[in-house]
Amino acid sequence: MPTEATIASVVVSKYADHLPLYRQSQIYARQGVDIDRSTLAFWVGKAAHELKPVHNALLAHLKQSAKLFMDEAPAPVLDPGRGKKKKGYFWALARDDRAWNGPEPPGVAFTYAPGRSGKHTVEILQGFEGN
Repeated sequence: MPTEATIASVVVSKYADHLPLYRQSQIYARQGVDIDRSTLAFWVGKAAHELKPVHNALLAHLKQSAKLFMDEAPAPVLDPGRGKKKKGYFWALARDDRAWNGPEPPGVAFTYAPGRSGKHTVEILQGFEGN
């Protein structure tokens, strides 16, 4: 059973240090700890599930702002069943009013959508009433 610290280390290594799970598995194996890549992937998924309320709260907090910035970045996504990749999009929803002496600290939350059409933007911005 992993500790919270172990899972946090795997997640930080994967996303902040860009260290793929197969390489993390190899590193653990060199240290005498055999952890399959699928186990690491399960831990990452479980961590994401547990952090979902925090993500939702951050999005809700950002949507209370008077203005937001939004941008998308394409990302290759596996297309199950076809054995190919398709293009998906990570959307950044951000607030940064420091230049205008705004009272709130900067913040950003990322979401995923399978496309960049207006319907995805409307869905992501649901509940936002600012500019």
